[in-house]
Amino acid sequence: MSTLTNPFEIARETLRLLAARRIPPSPENYQTLYHEIAGTKPAGGLFPESQLRSLAAALPKSSPDQLRLARQLDEAVKTANWDDYKKHLADFVAALVDSQKLAWSELIADLLRQWDAKHTGLTSARKREALEHVLTSNAANPDTLFTRLQSLLRSWGQGKDAEPVATAETPHSEIGRKSGLTVATADLLPELRELFAFTLETAMATQLLESPQLSSDAKTLAKDIRSAVSPAQLQEFLTRLKRFAFKLELLAEDQAELRLSLLGLLRLLVGNITELVLDDHWLHGQIEVVREIIDKPLSQRALDDAERRLKEVLYKQSQLKASLSEARDTIKSMLAGFVDHLADFAEATSDYHDKIEICAGKISSATDIFELENVLGEVMRETRTIQINAQRSRDELRSTQQKVQESEARIIELERELETTSDLVRHDQLTGVLNRRGLEEIFTKEAARATRHETSLCVALIDIDNFKKLNDSMGHSTGDEALIHLATICRETLRPQDTVARYGGEEFIILLPDTPINDATSALARLQRELTKKFFLHANEKVLITFSAGVTQMKAEDSQASVIKRADEAMYEAKQTGKNRVVQAH
Repeated sequence: MSTLTNPFEIARETLRLLAARRIPPSPENYQTLYHEIAGTKPAGGLFPESQLRSLAAALPKSSPDQLRLARQLDEAVKTANWDDYKKHLADFVAALVDSQKLAWSELIADLLRQWDAKHTGLTSARKREALEHVLTSNAANPDTLFTRLQSLLRSWGQGKDAEPVATAETPHSEIGRKSGLTVATADLLPELRELFAFTLETAMATQLLESPQLSSDAKTLAKDIRSAVSPAQLQEFLTRLKRFAFKLELLAEDQAELRLSLLGLLRLLVGNITELVLDDHWLHGQIEVVREIIDKPLSQRALDDAERRLKEVLYKQSQLKASLSEARDTIKSMLAGFVDHLADFAEATSDYHDKIEICAGKISSATDIFELENVLGEVMRETRTIQINAQRSRDELRSTQQKVQESEARIIELERELETTSDLVRHDQLTGVLNRRGLEEIFTKEAARATRHETSLCVALIDIDNFKKLNDSMGHSTGDEALIHLATICRETLRPQDTVARYGGEEFIILLPDTPINDATSALARLQRELTKKFFLHANEKVLITFSAGVTQMKAEDSQASVIKRADEAMYEAKQTGKNRVVQAH
């Protein structure tokens, strides 16, 4: 095969080989195959992204400077910029060295002198209280702590609890009119100014990376608030902050319009793909996932979940498609071989007829019985040879027919697996139960069946009690394991005809067909008992998991939304009346 030079062709061939060789589609494998096809060698000295991320994650983040450093290092890793990474680390270390140059020895000596000295109106208890307050509130920032201790010692020297703050007000200040607050002419509290600056520089600027000018304005405002020491400077800062807020509003409107335009374009694309692949069931599941996302408000969690599920499905389908292609190629090869053999057999048959005609001529011209004997022997030999060839062709035809039938069965099986794999996007990947898409389909079928047979259909909504506390105390991974545990107990306890679906977060919907409301309540109570019997284990410790449930029976005029709404209201009542209860909807 000639060496490809077009990057698009190389990328396409790389993806094809990943599927054909059944190699996991990791970045390393993709890079190896890409260079193999292109005939090039990987560039040396790859950026050590994982190692640098681990280093940045290990650094403390208890002060604004440390948080700023973590953000800067993360940006450097994202852009694979080793120079910026080194510069930010070096600047941070240099700042630490500068902070260590503060005259701490003189300050501590002065603190000891002021502590032992007697000041009118100040007792040792009040000094201790003031000192503890300064140490507690400024422990994370050495520079601010040094400044606050100096202020504290000056206030002690003046016989006061803390550094005096002037109370002169700016009566005509817009700040006073807008907020009802008074602004002191003395220096603003350093920690408040630093907090405001940190909010602008870190929280705001990092969200405006796609708008360099606004990001720069946020950093400039952060610098200005750090240096604001008078009401006039604060007034000027407020004016600039209002202009900055107005620009943010304009940016938000532009981004909302852009998002709507992109969603409209994506809807057109998905609709067109649906028209083009009417007969291709392999893509239907993926298309339904995309359609479900763009028809609802965008959520990063939903996008991440859909991306993870689609990647898994696409990888499985790539493996199945490779096997399907191999099965089809096998059929083509067998058919081509059989056609060649038929051609050989036809040629042999033609030779046989020619030889028979020659033998017929010899029989006609024979003058004695001995010549006929030789001719008949030749005819028998040729007939036996053609008979053997015909029998072998018949056996090969049957064998080829059997192999073709087996390959066709394999193709049908693979195509069914592809359709099944596509349908995996209708199940929740964490718990294995149905997701909302799967619930909609099952609910439609169960509701139609209940109406047709005039039987009851009960719908229950269950919600794990104190799930947020479980997440906060034990971590989100433990919360995920708890969801899996609950889903497992549901499948083991409920009937095969009952349906369990994850409705969102820690909420699950249970459909109980052919079940009156009282029996449905009893089934949920039995499920609660099973959940308390089969403890959830975390780090070899038993953790009690309970849930509150609301259950209702579907009415003739109900839709899926209305019946779930009633179940949700009943579940909320169960939460309000003690939790770990089952309440029937009124």
